[in-house]
Amino acid sequence: MEGGSAVVSSRVWTVPNVLSFFRLALVPVFLWLIITGQDGLALLVLVVSSITDFLDGWLARTLNQVSRLGQLLDPAADRLYIFAALIGLCWREVIPWWLFLVVVARDVMLAVLGVILANHGFGPLPVHHLGKVATFCLFWALPLLMLGEAFAPVAPFSLPLGWAFALWGAFLYWWAGVVYIRETARVIRLPADDSGAASDTLDRKEVDGA
Repeated sequence: MEGGSAVVSSRVWTVPNVLSFFRLALVPVFLWLIITGQDGLALLVLVVSSITDFLDGWLARTLNQVSRLGQLLDPAADRLYIFAALIGLCWREVIPWWLFLVVVARDVMLAVLGVILANHGFGPLPVHHLGKVATFCLFWALPLLMLGEAFAPVAPFSLPLGWAFALWGAFLYWWAGVVYIRETARVIRLPADDSGAASDTLDRKEVDGA
């Protein structure tokens, strides 16, 4: 969460976290709706999820209930929605399976990098801005493709735009992956952080090479 002055709470059952759990609970519903071709309802679930995502972040800051669990749940939910949309659309042959494999392979690679960093006494690297842009592209690409499948009149506009976002998102996803590989190689040559408290390997200034 944003805001350096926020106190990170250790409580689990805060209002923001309950909203995050609700958002996660909608993932299988979202996947089932896509697989069964109910794209309109799937888009509605995605809208509800997006509103919930905004609310849990706003409430966490407003109520001073920022938690480490919430910081982990939010990006996890984003990825699960992307994976669910990819699986559902691939199952229906709306998009090719190679796109799913490209995205999943990058995340598997990040998991391997996380293990390497942990073995050298470091936590995960902060999210790079390229990774954020790539996730943004993918998060918009899949609803646009679903919109084209659900409503034929908008298909000539939403499908090309959705594919543009999808291809750029996949490209940037791996570009960010290359950056993470480079930073991991650099970081493991540094002395390990023995404090054990920080969740990020380095602060933003150090990771950006400043």
